[in-house]
Amino acid sequence: MVMSKEQEHPKKAFGWAARDSSGVFSPFSRRHEIVGVVTEVGSKVQKFNVGDKVGVGCMVGSCTSCENCSKHHENYCPKVILTYGAKYYDGTTTYGGYSDIMVANEHFVVRIPDNLPLDGVAPLPCAGITTYSPLRYFGLDEPGIHVGVVGLGGLGHVAVRFAKAMGVKVTVISTSPNKKDEAIEHLCADSFLVSRDEDQLNKFAEMGTLDGIIDTVSAVHPLLPLIGLLKSHGKLVMVGAPEKPLELPVIPLLSGRKIVAGSGIGGMKETQEMIDFAAKNNITADIEVIPIDYVNIAMERLFKADVRYRFVIDIGNTLKSTL
Repeated sequence: MVMSKEQEHPKKAFGWAARDSSGVFSPFSRRHEIVGVVTEVGSKVQKFNVGDKVGVGCMVGSCTSCENCSKHHENYCPKVILTYGAKYYDGTTTYGGYSDIMVANEHFVVRIPDNLPLDGVAPLPCAGITTYSPLRYFGLDEPGIHVGVVGLGGLGHVAVRFAKAMGVKVTVISTSPNKKDEAIEHLCADSFLVSRDEDQLNKFAEMGTLDGIIDTVSAVHPLLPLIGLLKSHGKLVMVGAPEKPLELPVIPLLSGRKIVAGSGIGGMKETQEMIDFAAKNNITADIEVIPIDYVNIAMERLFKADVRYRFVIDIGNTLKSTL
């Protein structure tokens, strides 16, 4: 259901919901990668019709008038309203995506082209835009550019797919040697580095081949080895969110005019652009579809990193099976 903000707020969710890898359920689980089909539209809605395939990401509102909003960067609005656990315009709480229907402002809904399957596209309104946006913004999307992707998980694997579709040379950097075949054979990365192998890193650093790095890791990890892999003027872009501060060595930045930056999701215009790019290049996330009553087991598997790479909860079929 899609309605204008004057009428309703995001109380419920579309028929599909994608689970992120954080393992957080309380007080509000991070149910923000949501896709489904429009069942009803409000009288002021202009962008969508009943039957359209649509998606909602991390945000469902913003002030609409600040500098960031005026430049289509609603994600950086000081008054951004998150899809779950936030206060909506009317003071009620947003509930996210673990339900049978959702009401949302059409501005914060993206259209999903018919050739993209709902389950495979579900993670893209968050994981997809989180990696697509920095590739575009920091100029790491030009053919021939060499980009490193740190971490081969929910974010990392779609980062590889977007970069390769842009014509970029990709090196996957991971702590797990057993992910090499996955990176090279399945995701078509050009090379693979084990971040715990100092000899391998040193040899690669001597070549100084990376124009940029997209760091998707949310665990505490050293930045110095990554900075060492960059060319002069290279960019290390953080999209993961470690709970503790990371140590940032300054001298290596000075000696190569290197940049450490951050990037968080993307604005609505860019998110739609990302979805359209994914449709054009047949990009989806690797997912495992589960019923809602499998969630506790899925959580246990998440803690063991036993998912490739996103769980997607099939709300619609779960409801049908209980009727």
